[in-house]
Amino acid sequence: MRPDTPAENVDHTNEAARLERAAGLYPEDAEALLLQAAAHLELSGDRPAATTLYDSLLSSSRKLENPHLVRALKAANLWEYGHEAEARAIIDGVRASAPRDPAPWVIVAESLEAHDELEAAQDTFTEGARLFLTDAAEPSHDVRSLLFGRHRVRRMLGLPHDDWDSRADTLHSASVSLDELHDPKRVWSLGSDNPADLAAEIARLKAELDTYREALSRPFPVAVLHWPANELGELVAAYPSLSTEYPSHDRHLATIEASLRELASSGTANLGIVTGTVPSYEAFAASEASSPADVTLLPQYATTLAARGRAVAWPPQRGDGCWCGVGRTYSACHGDLDA
Repeated sequence: MRPDTPAENVDHTNEAARLERAAGLYPEDAEALLLQAAAHLELSGDRPAATTLYDSLLSSSRKLENPHLVRALKAANLWEYGHEAEARAIIDGVRASAPRDPAPWVIVAESLEAHDELEAAQDTFTEGARLFLTDAAEPSHDVRSLLFGRHRVRRMLGLPHDDWDSRADTLHSASVSLDELHDPKRVWSLGSDNPADLAAEIARLKAELDTYREALSRPFPVAVLHWPANELGELVAAYPSLSTEYPSHDRHLATIEASLRELASSGTANLGIVTGTVPSYEAFAASEASSPADVTLLPQYATTLAARGRAVAWPPQRGDGCWCGVGRTYSACHGDLDA
């Protein structure tokens, strides 16, 4: 979990405190907000305080959306300030539970890698990839991270390429290949007296930095607002002027899918869907000193929900249920290209 602000020019301690206050105001979003707060505390160097936040989430009476992610982050943080045995125990527990979300796998594998547990890291990257990798043309961002991390560790172990390494090469879009970025001999070029070696290494480091910047620049998805049928009916009944924006629920659902496909075709990455409720929307309008009937508030509301961690990634993974909530798989519902 990355903070939703760049690392430069940020008072991480104050930002963490701000996010903790926001978690008190929005308890339904406390998990996402406190994870961001913990990330800022880690960046500030106050790792014990970050552990305290992770523990508060894990001991909360409120059901967590992704407890495996919280445990993985706690383990990685603990290991960084000397609590190796506890971190290992948590990592073993996360792996044994086989979470159905790629992010915890990435975090525990990278933690093992960071502490030179390369074989265990490779096994963890592989276990995670095996759960999520399908024949789909476009794996999600986190699934790509599993493949790229696996490729990196296997290069350090001196293992030959396999089919998944080749797929990682194909998915990698930077100008410098993964083989070059993950070359374990790169460190020697930094001590070279040959200007050409140094120039090549600078180019590789720049490409690697660009890749990390791209990942860090994705604080939350570009989100489209979805209203369930009952909520949309209540919304339009209370604010009839919005019927122009929402002539029917079926049209609303079709517009969402069409908008997302158009954004994807234009090259927009990190797309998602947020689900609105009338009470939440009315509270948002009040906070903006505006009327819920103001149609210009709708995209602002969607962005605010996404920033609070309420977005669900689009498109769903193969075999997952459709985002509209009717109970069919996405491929048999709004993902049916022939429909």
